[in-house]
Amino acid sequence: MAKFAKWLGGGLGWAVGGPIGAILGFVIGSVVDGTGDKVKPYDGARARRQTTAGGYFMSLLVLIAAVMKADGKVMRSELDYVKEFLRQNFGEDSAAEAVKMLRDLLDQTIPVTDVCRQIRMNMHYSARLQMVHFLFGIAQADKQVSQDELKLIEHISREMGISESDIISIRAMFIQDTGYAYKILEIGQDASDEEVKKAYRRMAMKYHPDKLATMGEEFQQAGQEKFRKVNEAYQAIKKERNIV
Repeated sequence: MAKFAKWLGGGLGWAVGGPIGAILGFVIGSVVDGTGDKVKPYDGARARRQTTAGGYFMSLLVLIAAVMKADGKVMRSELDYVKEFLRQNFGEDSAAEAVKMLRDLLDQTIPVTDVCRQIRMNMHYSARLQMVHFLFGIAQADKQVSQDELKLIEHISREMGISESDIISIRAMFIQDTGYAYKILEIGQDASDEEVKKAYRRMAMKYHPDKLATMGEEFQQAGQEKFRKVNEAYQAIKKERNIV
């Protein structure tokens, strides 16, 4: 609980205001009141320089709730999948507290477009990319991404300012249709071997976990999954083409 409380009490930043703050309202108050910490006031300039762990995590929870409700029903099994997903990425205690909040968030109406625009204005691009990756992971937790979930995640991605090529790349990490490895590297199947190598270097740099270093170790570790998927895609293409 200590780390989770620290995220909330000391690092909500820009998430305190706008539609995200309105949604979280009572949740923020109930958790922070018992921590001894105070929510830091919003500092727009600082928020644009650095995405805080607290602001990021709470924004992610809001969007997770929206994705879970995308098909019109929330199953206990989905909550269990989400808890396990959060546990693996953020630890046992933080996951347990997050799921408690998530149950409350699921009862609220979430203005997804407004939330995404607030995130776009205040969160750096690499952090937004990681958020899209998280959402696809949640949607696939039951081994299947429904059309309703896919449509909502793609809408969220576009409203957060994610490029179409990056949406296709991250989607291909979870929905492995024909040519998925090339889609992950954002190239066509007719690309030359040299173009494949250049694409790999470009994507490895874009998805490198160090891009999330300012947000803390937990988020940086979680970012390694995208990096691993890029490497797997490159190895698959190398094997297919016998590239040395």
